[in-house]
Amino acid sequence: MSAASERERAALRASALRFPCGEAPPVGGALEVASGILWLRLPLLSGQCVNVWALRDGDGWAVVDTGMFIERAVEVWRQLLAPDGPLGGDPVTRVIGTHLHADHVGMAGWLCEAFDCELWMTRGEYLQARLLQSHCEAPMPAADLAFYRRAGWDAVSLDAVRPMGRNMSPLPVRYRRIQDGECLRIGDDDWQVLVGSGHSGEHACLYCVKRGLFISGDQVLPLISSNVAVWPGEPHANPMRDWLASLARIAREVPDDVLVLPAHDDPFHGLHARLEQLARKRHRALDQLRDTLSRADVRVVDTFETLFGRKTFASVFVQQLATGEAVAYLRLLIERGEVVVRDGADGIAWYRLGGQGV
Repeated sequence: MSAASERERAALRASALRFPCGEAPPVGGALEVASGILWLRLPLLSGQCVNVWALRDGDGWAVVDTGMFIERAVEVWRQLLAPDGPLGGDPVTRVIGTHLHADHVGMAGWLCEAFDCELWMTRGEYLQARLLQSHCEAPMPAADLAFYRRAGWDAVSLDAVRPMGRNMSPLPVRYRRIQDGECLRIGDDDWQVLVGSGHSGEHACLYCVKRGLFISGDQVLPLISSNVAVWPGEPHANPMRDWLASLARIAREVPDDVLVLPAHDDPFHGLHARLEQLARKRHRALDQLRDTLSRADVRVVDTFETLFGRKTFASVFVQQLATGEAVAYLRLLIERGEVVVRDGADGIAWYRLGGQGV
């Protein structure tokens, strides 16, 4: 995900968004944001947290997202699940994964095994997560290295890149499929599944009409922008197009007055304003990219300063995210016929304005 500066965060908090839930719960604690809806926070390797939502489900809890499979998260889950913990010692009845990333389903297998319960996900997210997990300890495939080499990566970065799929407990070999438009009965409430795309292929959001609650996962975040990237396994995808279409669909189908329960940062009101902000930011980046392309042919790595305000990144993983997102912007312009790409003799792709997309 693209980090927001402190100034940007302050501006967003002062904008049309409202944060009614007060101070976030401590790691290992819980805050009831609505009757029977608990806000939990699980630690990540970065030192930040991911939000997990526990929904009262009969005599237990349905858990939406799980956190990353790391030692500290295991400790926190044991604290949450203890008889004197925030969940009152009641069992997990099912695990619902919004999408495939490790901070969302990393602990899913651990929880499903501990409580002999099912994992509920969209088919695309589940299968892709299983695929990534099965290859996470293997060397980076040659085709994937070629993808990053074509983007202009140097030899040092290529040597350091690793496959995705780490920090996930083994996923169950069976799962319960959820689909767009399906209604899930959780406790006394009905939750509509709304599938978005762009950040991942079949990202599930949950909307409770009766209670005006929208569990948005990474599809709508209040203070940061989700990473929207082309990945080596699907190099001709157009996730930026899908992302913008998904934002527009959410604005049509989910009213503005819901309380949004996001995967990162605080619950908020002001859904439609935030959707507009997210779309506007992408269109502004496209305009900046067009300006850069109008002055010279560029490689993917040459767009980093234009799109992200920096040429280098703290880790190769963040460089992967930036590369994929830059390619996503370029792919959208190619599909629109605004940009053409050619491969140099060294296999590096060069992009320029003009002509028909290829």
